Amino acid sequence: MKVSLLNKPRTVKIVKIKKETPTVKSIFFRDEFCSKAKPGQFIMVWIPGLDEVPMSLSYMETNKGISAITVKVVGEATEAIHKLEKGAMFGVRGPYGNGFKIFGGKVLVVGGGIGVAPLLPLVRHLKKVNVKPTVVIGAKNKEELVFVGEMKKILGKRKVLTVTEDGSEGLKGFASDVLADLLEKDSYKMVYACGPEAMLKKVLDLVLKHKVQAQLSLERYMKCGVGICGSCMIDGFRVCKDGPVFSSKTLIKTKEFGFLKRTPSGKTVPIE
Repeated sequence: MKVSLLNKPRTVKIVKIKKETPTVKSIFFRDEFCSKAKPGQFIMVWIPGLDEVPMSLSYMETNKGISAITVKVVGEATEAIHKLEKGAMFGVRGPYGNGFKIFGGKVLVVGGGIGVAPLLPLVRHLKKVNVKPTVVIGAKNKEELVFVGEMKKILGKRKVLTVTEDGSEGLKGFASDVLADLLEKDSYKMVYACGPEAMLKKVLDLVLKHKVQAQLSLERYMKCGVGICGSCMIDGFRVCKDGPVFSSKTLIKTKEFGFLKRTPSGKTVPIE
């Protein structure tokens, strides 16, 4: 797959829209390059006349050439995507970045909020190579839990644990709380995680404590997606080019991870 072709903007057509939660939709479209992406890679999505934003791929079916992004309303661009209907067109570039590296043995997959999106194709791939992970899915409440049903179809009910901040479904607390309990009770070869950076920092601290390797998918503000603008920098690493998936070995070398992020203007501000 030539990089020049990936960088060239392509217009795609929406073939299906699925409402996942009151604030989350999956937008399905046909694109050969996206359908062949690796779990954990992302694309740049262009909304004509408005903006271009990075989005994780949540579904890739090579045989049919179908892919999907799963979008939560958090701002103007995501709200515009939610208003699109079947048959509408939008632009894509990519896929970009480094995805998850697959390991056998006993593994954990931990997702918080919309961070579960890039973990769904990872779990599908793990199942194909005969790895059956334990999955932890966290959200603020029952209504915002994403892909619980999909994960249970792939792995079975016993392999999927849910946790909500208000206790409306599953355990009450945070995904990192469940991870801490699992790491105390058993040993694992790898932890895969994606979610808010504050959650990922807790995941990193836990895996370091228990001497387990991890791969964390980061989300940072991006303008170009190809490593030129530097807007997604974190201690010299470009999230778009060097990530978005980083190993725990790499992240322990950084000082900004979990503490600082950059605004669209490039200013460094604390992560809340």
